[in-house]
Amino acid sequence: MVVRVVIVLCALLVAGCSRIPQPAGYSYTEQQKMQAAHHWEVLANDVANQVNAELIARGYLDTPVHVRHACERAGKCDGAPPFVFDQAFNDLLTTHLVNFGVPTRPVPADDTLEVDYKIQVVYHRASRYQWPQPGVLTALTAGIMVFRDAPLEVAAIAGAAAADALWSTEVMNGHYEVIITTSIVNDNMYLMRKSDIYYINDMDFWQYQPGSPADELQLTSSRF
Repeated sequence: MVVRVVIVLCALLVAGCSRIPQPAGYSYTEQQKMQAAHHWEVLANDVANQVNAELIARGYLDTPVHVRHACERAGKCDGAPPFVFDQAFNDLLTTHLVNFGVPTRPVPADDTLEVDYKIQVVYHRASRYQWPQPGVLTALTAGIMVFRDAPLEVAAIAGAAAADALWSTEVMNGHYEVIITTSIVNDNMYLMRKSDIYYINDMDFWQYQPGSPADELQLTSSRF
């Protein structure tokens, strides 16, 4: 009788839990991480290529463009120099547009199209780990099983290799990402709009927003 009661209670608990959706991760994907000025140039070249293609497709072959700083977009420049990524990306994008043959002006005019970009830094408080991609654990397990009847020394080498491979695939992603959205604007209408998302190093977040490394040190010290 007691056993039956326990079974019924367990069944009720399972049924109750089954009413709650279980969290599930997304399918394995990849996201690039920007860690050097060269990565900014790669992005600027890609954006310039798409801007050029869009202008050609829409017939704006002779229409000049002006690359607008992110702070100008928000109306918050206030005479202060743009932050690191803003200044670098503006210069790189302007250079690539000129190299693509796009008429580009240093200052806006009535007949220019605005090449507009926005930078958003995203902070995740929780620590996020990247587990091995699908198939890695299966492959490691199979490799260990092959050597299960091998001499102790060989099995130890196989186990160490498997551990090294497993740890090499486990990565802490850090806390910061950046979203960079670029648009072509004409008469308050979007002609093109694209967004790119990247991981960035935690210690480099200040490069993507107004401030300096001193702000980072102050933020770090204030947590303790």
